[in-house]
Amino acid sequence: MVALGLPFVSAYRDAGLGLLGDPMRRAIFETLARHPSSVGELAEQLPISRPAVSQHLKALKDGGLVVAHAEGTRRIYRLNPQGVAALRSWLDGVWEHALADFHKFAEQTVADERAGTHHSTEHEEQP
Repeated sequence: MVALGLPFVSAYRDAGLGLLGDPMRRAIFETLARHPSSVGELAEQLPISRPAVSQHLKALKDGGLVVAHAEGTRRIYRLNPQGVAALRSWLDGVWEHALADFHKFAEQTVADERAGTHHSTEHEEQP
């Protein structure tokens, strides 16, 4: 997986539940996915203060999910395409691994049933 070498993934893993584990951070992330916004615009839409929005944006920015640019006297935040791509790549890898494990389990179950070694509760004797 290409994403493993990116700083974003390290920050994502190191954050415990991850950068998007916090509900307000997820709300900010989802809002920025719809349209770039300033701290003030985000604070107007969320039940948290401007300083709290700034703290969440800093974490998202440090983690590589958000970038900012100056627009007059304001800073406008938007999603960082590279960070989002790294997140998607990481999630795709997790998903692919889960699907591969499920596929192996399903194949083994079918093989066991064909061999007559599958244990079913229907055939167990009741006391």
